[in-house]
Amino acid sequence: MDKLIYAESELYSEHTYDCLHQIESVRMHGGFDAQGTYIPPRSKGRRAAIEAWTKALKSRGGDLFDANASLLSGARMPNHRQAVFLIAQGVDQPFWNSLTITGKIEGRGRVLAEMAFPDLQEIIEEDISEMALGHLNNGLLAIHGIDEGGEPDKGIGGHDVMWFVARDIVFGDQAHPDVEPPEAIARPEAGRRLMPEIEPQYEGMLSFLMNLLMIEFRAEIGFEATQKTFRDQALFLDRREVAETAAALIGRIRLDEEIHVESLRLYLGEFRELTVQTIDGGSLPGSELIDRFWQGLVIWATQEQPLIAAENQYKSLKSMILEHEQGEKILQQFDQLAG
Repeated sequence: MDKLIYAESELYSEHTYDCLHQIESVRMHGGFDAQGTYIPPRSKGRRAAIEAWTKALKSRGGDLFDANASLLSGARMPNHRQAVFLIAQGVDQPFWNSLTITGKIEGRGRVLAEMAFPDLQEIIEEDISEMALGHLNNGLLAIHGIDEGGEPDKGIGGHDVMWFVARDIVFGDQAHPDVEPPEAIARPEAGRRLMPEIEPQYEGMLSFLMNLLMIEFRAEIGFEATQKTFRDQALFLDRREVAETAAALIGRIRLDEEIHVESLRLYLGEFRELTVQTIDGGSLPGSELIDRFWQGLVIWATQEQPLIAAENQYKSLKSMILEHEQGEKILQQFDQLAG
């Protein structure tokens, strides 16, 4: 039988790296094997545990939560042609800003390593000690946060630093004024109870996990677009080598994020198969809570939020484009590349 209970130290365990992950004296997490293949950080015990828990879930008739990034595959602002066009015209501040903002948002993810989450066992009838759900406060969520924000006290950067390094080796850290992430767009029902059958702290945790999964999906699409831009052979002609290195860095982040997505799908897949105790002394299937919330989240993320985000992004891009001496002409051509 596969091992299903893991100590925190096992989940944190690292592979033995033949070479550390470092660029221009900046140490980042993870490393490389003897063949030069990148290995994500803290993936030794964690990967084995995820595979064991997934196998156990499927043996009970369940499966990973059925969702992937394709549900967010709508048009982006800017699209690839527009992004390439702006950089080619010398309007590279939007791309520089996106790298900076993404790095700062990733850094905020380190809060996962500092938060205390409620114990879901308190409302679940079945024993979850041999499931991923039973290990959320035993390292799983903290590791996710460390992946994002690194270990500053040890001088090891996470995804935040990796984004800044990708930016700096191509553009330099002073290419444009510093920029902060835009204000988050909240769902209209934010603050309204959508799982009134359970106490607010447990609803908050389940909501957090589902929103985090949606964020990971949105990030994956953006990361892929960024990598594609760095690899566009028409750009960075005098910096092709460092642009390829930047693209490789983003690829390593994407590889790390695959573990996050799989983990979140596992947590939600496990919860759907369990029995939840309700406030009134009754019970209901976990799937009822998960599916109800997710359906509303999908509607917001695929129909409502993209329109608001695209409008806000266009206003910001337009402002930066018009600062160029040929701004009006560039904006006209930029608009023609839409769709």
